[in-house]
Amino acid sequence: MTLKTTPLNSAHRAAGAKMVDFGGWDMPVNYGSQIEEHHAVRTDVGMFDVSHMCVVDIEGANARPFLRGLLANNVDKLQVAGKALYSCMLNPQGFVIDDLIVYFFSETWFRLVVNAGTAEKDIEWIAAQNAATGSAVTVTQRRDGANAMALVAVQGPNARTKVWQVLSTAQAASEPLKPFNAVIVHDTAFGEVMVARTGYTGEDGFELAFPATQADALWNALVAAGVKPAGLGARDTLRLEAGMNLYGQDMDETVNPLDAGLAWTIDLVSERDFIGKDALKSMGQRFQFLGLILREKGGVLRAHQNVIGADGSVGEITSGTFSPSMQQAIALARVPMSVAVGDTVKVEIRDKQLAATVVKLPFVRNGKILVA
Repeated sequence: MTLKTTPLNSAHRAAGAKMVDFGGWDMPVNYGSQIEEHHAVRTDVGMFDVSHMCVVDIEGANARPFLRGLLANNVDKLQVAGKALYSCMLNPQGFVIDDLIVYFFSETWFRLVVNAGTAEKDIEWIAAQNAATGSAVTVTQRRDGANAMALVAVQGPNARTKVWQVLSTAQAASEPLKPFNAVIVHDTAFGEVMVARTGYTGEDGFELAFPATQADALWNALVAAGVKPAGLGARDTLRLEAGMNLYGQDMDETVNPLDAGLAWTIDLVSERDFIGKDALKSMGQRFQFLGLILREKGGVLRAHQNVIGADGSVGEITSGTFSPSMQQAIALARVPMSVAVGDTVKVEIRDKQLAATVVKLPFVRNGKILVA
């Protein structure tokens, strides 16, 4: 099988990145030291090529009503141009087709950023719902073809300052942005750039969407400004410390989003109907999504390990790693409703049961360790 490549593939290879097959994409896992890349984002600045993700523009007179029914979160919360919203997109059974960010730019233009591995499925689903509802919106994917966009996430306490060094004409428009807001800047040296104050690391920063033809030039300019390239390895440890879900690992089309800690992304309060709402209400929440810190030596926390509560109830780890920031083994887990923050649980690791403490997420945010 031929792996798909992002516009920055040659730049990664030139930088000596270790490349891996990531869901059919040839992607950098690290550029030497994953730990150094992780700490760069927590303490200074790092950047990730996330061009394997897919920008999808939804345009037309019915864009808002269409998305009102498509997404579990309520796009009516988006009233100011550039405002962004995190949402799940559910199937009729109430399970997660994808988690995504939707940006509002005008009543006739909303922009979605969807996950890499689900992009084709997502676009087919969106097209089918467009046809079924007669909404007549235009659905344009921006990952391939003449209008392809590259996506680069610059993250860390010094991320915004470094971006402004490279995109000086973007500073005036992007400096006032609050988190989960974006602006389109037309007059940069790299063409039209969407500057979004979003990310997936628990740190401040910008996600940049811009013409794929400018990918190497902008990436190299950021490197020259002192931004450290970081691979998928550091991205995973950072997002896990930040308590953020990874599609395909922490939730998928077999998982109720209420059980994955995503109730805050679902609007069950308004009268609005959306795909999966009735199924979700009838299922309700059956598990909690919490953090674990391993307290005994002798193992590493990994997905699919059983978590056993004091009453014998059983949950499951969905993601686990060794935290570079905390120097401890940590995990995200779906645990029974009887388990409480502060409890000691047992994790089945091979032939042992090792003690772990249940904690509220996130573990780390904005460079600070929040749990002990």
